[in-house]
Amino acid sequence: MAEPGHPAARHLLACDGFGTVVASVGDGWDRPAPCAGWDARGVLEHVIGFHDVLLLRPMAMKPDRERDDPVARWSVTAAALAGALCGPGSSAVPDLGRLLRALTTEVLVHTWDLARAAGVDPLLDEAQCRLAYEAALGARQALAAAGTFAPAVPVADGAPYADRLVALLGRDPAWSGP
Repeated sequence: MAEPGHPAARHLLACDGFGTVVASVGDGWDRPAPCAGWDARGVLEHVIGFHDVLLLRPMAMKPDRERDDPVARWSVTAAALAGALCGPGSSAVPDLGRLLRALTTEVLVHTWDLARAAGVDPLLDEAQCRLAYEAALGARQALAAAGTFAPAVPVADGAPYADRLVALLGRDPAWSGP
């Protein structure tokens, strides 16, 4: 296992939180998510997809997932990530620490998206959200130029870091469904 505080350990912690939300979706995989045009299943598949493309494939890993069981699909992905990030193959990805910090932010935000779609509490780690928020705040001009996220949503200065993070990346922390 990666050392606590190491980007791999932080990423796996965020993935564990995502897995907790995945397990709570039940039969709500077609419910709309805060991302326009996405549903809960789309959020899950997006998270699986960016892990495949950016981490697992470069480490020569191709998890064998069932097509019709979202919970099992994430479980197989999470197990592959744990094996990949704690094994010798992690050296196959250039600048892995930087990539993991960006992907951890993605996982945190999409944990929130999926939880909102499922109508459950995302239970995001406030320390993880603070680190992700501070990094995203420093990169907000690049993020805005990339057009990957909607414009930031205003929140109170004293808002929890989870709210600040999702708001900075274009989500309304008060979103509870269409």
